[in-house]
Amino acid sequence: MSNSSSITQFLLLPFAGTQQLQLLHFCLFLATYLAALLGNSLIIATIAWHHHLHTPMYFFLLNLSLLDLGTISTTVPKSMMNSLWDTRDISYAGCAAQVFFFLFLISSEFSLLTIMAYDRYVAICRPLHYGTLLGSRACAHMAAAAWGCGVLNALLHTANTFSLPLCQGNAVHQFFCEVPQILKLSCSNSYLREVWLLVVSVCLAFACFVFIVVSYVQIFRAVLRMPSQQGRHKAFATCLPHLAVLSLFLSTGSFAHLKPPSISSPSVDLVVSVLYSVVPPAVNPLIYSLRNQELKAALSKLLT
Repeated sequence: MSNSSSITQFLLLPFAGTQQLQLLHFCLFLATYLAALLGNSLIIATIAWHHHLHTPMYFFLLNLSLLDLGTISTTVPKSMMNSLWDTRDISYAGCAAQVFFFLFLISSEFSLLTIMAYDRYVAICRPLHYGTLLGSRACAHMAAAAWGCGVLNALLHTANTFSLPLCQGNAVHQFFCEVPQILKLSCSNSYLREVWLLVVSVCLAFACFVFIVVSYVQIFRAVLRMPSQQGRHKAFATCLPHLAVLSLFLSTGSFAHLKPPSISSPSVDLVVSVLYSVVPPAVNPLIYSLRNQELKAALSKLLT
């Protein structure tokens, strides 16, 4: 039997058992990581450089790209390093840091996506009040609140999880450290207080989800009442990227944590974890830039 005071490192789940497959995993993750870095960095630079993009929608998009950069940088580099050096180790402090930053960034991103739904609601349903409700100071406060909620949520879960006695070894069945996998290593019944914290977080996340759904119901009702087909097309064009990013975020995360045990296995869990922790940060810049003509024009000016 081991306890948390005697554990100095954890063992992460490798992607493959042979050196050739580990190198393949390294190359695939490297390509994905570079694509995410390039895409999100270009969006950040484009929005920061062009003053006509200094609007609430693009301000929140800039924050989303910053969070995506942080999310993929929390998990992927360590996994790449382990594959390259044929190791599974991560220090106790490194594991705690991964848990904190991943929770912080994911929580902040969901809060920000909720705020972005409110931004679209005000822009389409209450356009005359847009400048009042979403002024520069209000936007800064909302973004700060999203980041602050993420920090608070991450602090509570990380502190509580790593204060639990760990009696089930140090092998984490995941390619990065996350709360559910650490809880599996805790002693019997000692994880119940963390479960209650998780329940509270899920309830808050569900409240955000309900807010988003209600906002989009109002948005679609307003759009369908527009007399101009061009106006409807423009309104849908500004909403679809946010809906696509939100759907990708929720579907991959929900499937990862709510999939039935009958289809659970180490290989399936690895693939699913990649879908919700690696794919969204790499794909989000593509989603936002494909249908946004204003962003594409500004990006082309930046690159020429």
